[in-house]
Amino acid sequence: MLIDLGLIIKAVSDYEGECMIIVDTALEKRERAGKPVRVGIVGAGYMGRGIAAQLLRPPLGMRLVAIANRTVSKAEQALRDAGLTHFRPVTSASQLDAAVAAGQVCVTDDPLILFDPAHIEVNNNATSDIECGALVALRALENHKHVVLLNAVLDATVGPILKAYADRNQVVVTYTDGDEPGVAVNLFRFVKTICLRPVAAGNLKGLLDPYRTPETQRAFAERVNQSAPMITSFADGTKLAMECTILANSTGLRVGKRGMYGPTCSHVKEALTLFPPDQLLNGGIVDFLIGAEPHTGVFVIGYSTDPVNSEYMKFFKMGDGPFYLFYTPFHLPQVQILSTIARAALFQDPTTSPIGKPVCEVVTIAKRDLKAGEVLDGIGGFTCYGMIENADIVQKENALPMGLSENCRLTRDILKDQIITYADVEVPAGRLCDKLRAEQNQYFCSTVSV
Repeated sequence: MLIDLGLIIKAVSDYEGECMIIVDTALEKRERAGKPVRVGIVGAGYMGRGIAAQLLRPPLGMRLVAIANRTVSKAEQALRDAGLTHFRPVTSASQLDAAVAAGQVCVTDDPLILFDPAHIEVNNNATSDIECGALVALRALENHKHVVLLNAVLDATVGPILKAYADRNQVVVTYTDGDEPGVAVNLFRFVKTICLRPVAAGNLKGLLDPYRTPETQRAFAERVNQSAPMITSFADGTKLAMECTILANSTGLRVGKRGMYGPTCSHVKEALTLFPPDQLLNGGIVDFLIGAEPHTGVFVIGYSTDPVNSEYMKFFKMGDGPFYLFYTPFHLPQVQILSTIARAALFQDPTTSPIGKPVCEVVTIAKRDLKAGEVLDGIGGFTCYGMIENADIVQKENALPMGLSENCRLTRDILKDQIITYADVEVPAGRLCDKLRAEQNQYFCSTVSV
């Protein structure tokens, strides 16, 4: 009772009733006109390096014009790895503008100068730090630049208020295609276009152990050339919670319970029988599967009781209904991000976008017994992990968002697996991410404009 849409989805995901295949045609027109979409990248880590390599091929109708990183040598190395040997270091927006006009690719240690030049249309926020990411995203939006986020923590924590800023400045802020939330939203949109009601969406995951730490994950992280905290955030479920929060906020689907159900199964097709039907039909849910083939990608469950539609779905081997399974068996962030960049620049069409106030949030849970005075080490650390919860419950419990947990000092003892609230911590002073979070709470609880 399934269909493999891995190849089909790119051609049928809708943009205001049109097929996504129009993106390559529009890029060809920009190329022929000599006006390719000019792109900047902030961050030259694992993701930034991969995006730079894609943009420097170059893809038809797009050009990388600048990459910023606190350590300039890493930005330079990312360009060399992509085969570029000539680039120009710059220290000001005017230097960057002149270099871009001359067809040069720039490197800098100051990300903020990427947001003033008229030449750059889309900025890719590939920073892993939420505070830096918030500053970079806000500055770009205020300067009328489209922003593609690769920072799931930032999007899950303050994405709705960033969307409000984007709307005010008539630009797009979006998470990326290729990572699970973007792939799932594409599939969600497709299911709607074929007149089914999406009632569930989520990820395929191979492992979930909330007590993993950078020490347990260090060897694997070294093998795959990533940081131990990043790999820990994958294993302990925090990154999954962030991704499913982005998906929930972009679709309106909630969670059936704190942390989701996450059933174990052998194949994604079993998903049709693993979730409570009453929750599927009463607003729908985001969730995940453990151990399911094809072991990567996303799924969406659609629902229809239309008798004519059911006849055709059965004929095309989609099953008897009324629930139908769709899945995409891959996700390729550094590759598929190109479609997100193009959709933002050419059509102002976000891959993902919060539909309004937060639907879900990620709360902070103690990874072990914690003592008063301890400082939380944040995502992928030794002290805490994140779990997804419905936003109304998070607000009621005054829960500390996992994205804001780093460097918060505990004011009392917390038991293992206990939720941590704002009443339990002292929050560091002066952080932009906290300001945005407070603004988000106020904005969606009143009619006051940003």
